[in-house]
Amino acid sequence: MDARFIIGAVRPEQFPPEELPEIAFLGRSNVGKSSLLNRLVRADRLARISSTPGCTQSINFYRVDDRMCFVDLPGYGFTKIPPSARQRWESLIESYLSGRATLRYCLLLVDARRGWMENDLELRRWLEFHGRRYLVIATKFDKLKNRQKQSEGLAAISRAGEGVDPIPFSAVTGQGVREIWQTISRIHKTA
Repeated sequence: MDARFIIGAVRPEQFPPEELPEIAFLGRSNVGKSSLLNRLVRADRLARISSTPGCTQSINFYRVDDRMCFVDLPGYGFTKIPPSARQRWESLIESYLSGRATLRYCLLLVDARRGWMENDLELRRWLEFHGRRYLVIATKFDKLKNRQKQSEGLAAISRAGEGVDPIPFSAVTGQGVREIWQTISRIHKTA
């Protein structure tokens, strides 16, 4: 799979031209957006991964097989950034999500161990209000050590998400990659 970094935009005027359908990766800091992106394109280091929350400070665009773009957005919920930086990120993210005509789908990542946090629910409501289609991904699924915990984690995400059907994902094992690609392929065909 050919995937390459295009640009890390810190202002809307830096967004690349709207040529290909875009899939956005959204979620809290350290929920695994970059890990998911890397796993989907079978690259270990295309998107930068860090154990320190708040490392993605730009909207990062990646061209995938000259058929679509993956867009990795800064995470939210990280409390140690200055309020001015948080406002700047929120404005940048909202500008992208509300104004990008080529945005076809959002992957909303939720940590399977923690379930929905208030910021996740706010984002989900925002996406629904603005008519943005999304898929919920339950990340770090391998960290739920037994089947009962895994079932409970998915059930909690589904219940609190008002019936959403999350796809369990593990960056370690690759669980969920096929199902996520199937959804992306369906969306891409309608683009």
